[in-house]
Amino acid sequence: MIKLEFDNRFTNELPADPDERNITRQVTGACFSRVRPRAAAKPTLLAHSREAAALIGLTDDDCLKPEFTELFVGNRLHEGMDPFAMCYGGHQFGNWAGQLGDGRAIGLGEAVYNGQHWALQLKGAGETPYSRTADGLAVLRSSVREFLCSEAMHHLGVPTTRALSLIGTGERVLRDMFYDGNAKMEPGAVVCRMAPSFMRFGNFQIFASRGDTENLQRLTDFTLRHYFAHLMPASGVADGPSIAAMFKEICDRTADMIIEWMRVGFVHGVMNTDNMSIHGLTIDYGPYGWLENYDPDWTPNTTDAHGRRYRFANQPGIAQWNLFQLANAWVSLTSDPTPLEEAIAGFADRYQHGYQRMMAAKIGLPDDQVDDGQLIAALEQMLKTVQPDMTLFFRLLADWSDAQPAAFHFADALYGTLDQTHLGQLNDWLGRYADRVSTVDAQQRRTEMNRVNPLYVLRNWLAQEAIDLAEQGDYSRIHKLLDVLRMPYEPQPGCEHFANKRPDWAIAKAGCSMLSCSS
Repeated sequence: MIKLEFDNRFTNELPADPDERNITRQVTGACFSRVRPRAAAKPTLLAHSREAAALIGLTDDDCLKPEFTELFVGNRLHEGMDPFAMCYGGHQFGNWAGQLGDGRAIGLGEAVYNGQHWALQLKGAGETPYSRTADGLAVLRSSVREFLCSEAMHHLGVPTTRALSLIGTGERVLRDMFYDGNAKMEPGAVVCRMAPSFMRFGNFQIFASRGDTENLQRLTDFTLRHYFAHLMPASGVADGPSIAAMFKEICDRTADMIIEWMRVGFVHGVMNTDNMSIHGLTIDYGPYGWLENYDPDWTPNTTDAHGRRYRFANQPGIAQWNLFQLANAWVSLTSDPTPLEEAIAGFADRYQHGYQRMMAAKIGLPDDQVDDGQLIAALEQMLKTVQPDMTLFFRLLADWSDAQPAAFHFADALYGTLDQTHLGQLNDWLGRYADRVSTVDAQQRRTEMNRVNPLYVLRNWLAQEAIDLAEQGDYSRIHKLLDVLRMPYEPQPGCEHFANKRPDWAIAKAGCSMLSCSS
């Protein structure tokens, strides 16, 4: 029997929805609703993460037991599980959307191992009171993407929620991938994901929007007590100074997370306030993507194709805007909003300083040159004009010397042939760069750069190849990608395919570039 221990602080200490009906409705005065996952017809374990399993004390052998599949598809409950769906609101694309909540996510409880709490949550396990007009289910393609990306981001060193398992349900789900009237039946799946908690900015916003100060205070007390305990005042009640201190830490964690996104070229695609974690973790992998040709205005989200609110270059500004909305939710609990305002301003300072250090590390500048903003600004302008593959450009830059012709050395990172103007801009920047690193040992520079510039990232076309095979019953590519992405900075013999730039066939293929929120 699989051994798990649960200590469900969230459902034990916070107000529950008194209405036990699992029907779509407005839920007031409660942080969550208790629900049961929907039973899957023929569940099959498709993949699991041994690293995530170890966090809750499970071995590979445990994960291969039929009981594991039954538990983490939602067909049965382990002793101590207390399944529920969270109530929260949020700003979507800049507009207040009111109540949102866990529409296709069901928390199982909080597993405890080695003194750490891990909230376990099933995505795609059926309807909840927050499902609105949806069915609460998930299809295989979106589940593969969430499972792989959660673990890929962890191994890249980016703060993220984790993914324990990917389980097929043996059922078909009706989906219209691009909302264009071409719905079809697709294989269903469930991902079990893990985090210290799945609390979002929107958990606080919903109470503030309703003027429910009592429950806003209770939720804030709970958050300080369990996740920011070092800031809790002796009274055990969150007050203005402790809330401001907690908010500053959330701002700092969020800034650090965005810096890591920018480092690896990740674009989240749906930075709504209900998709922002209080822990500074990447959460909710929907229409995400990695920059391939360097285009800071690119977004992977079809819904955002016109406004491009969530484009790559806009992510720091959106994060700060979202933090402002969280601060607004807490204003009613403080007598002086000034510390909250200072924390928001501090986000920009922390981000800018951290971003400069990160970019300096990406190009191998010595520590005494990390503040060379002119060289970095010139690099960004050159990349925007030339538009090489972002991931491959920085890997090739680590091996470049001024004795090598740029057009030849960077050929594998180029989409098309450089014209003379673009080649001139590339050579001009490389000349400045060569002067700057002329006193740095070449091998040391290469080693340091390759520690922060990945070789393997989960490009959308790679994920789509795995999805295409999985929909035919072949899950081997999921396993192969999971293995390769465990070591994203190290060349792996025989894995050259996974480090290639985007092939021409992927430009227009569904799932390989732009994605919808149903992807």
